[in-house]
Amino acid sequence: MLTFAETVKKARKELNMSQEQLARELHVSFSTVNRWENEKSKPNNIAKKVFYDFCKEKGIDLEEAN
Repeated sequence: MLTFAETVKKARKELNMSQEQLARELHVSFSTVNRWENEKSKPNNIAKKVFYDFCKEKGIDLEEAN
């Protein structure tokens, strides 16, 4: 199972988006996405749900990470 950081990076690359573009889509700051990918912080449950819903909407099939 992928870590949340790996999941964010995988989804972002599949969508061919920069961290900044993904941040805008998720209505969070660039530094938030950067911290998630670099395992400096973890999102709260609401942010995780927004991320997974966004991926589902875009057709990205991801295993839910921790």
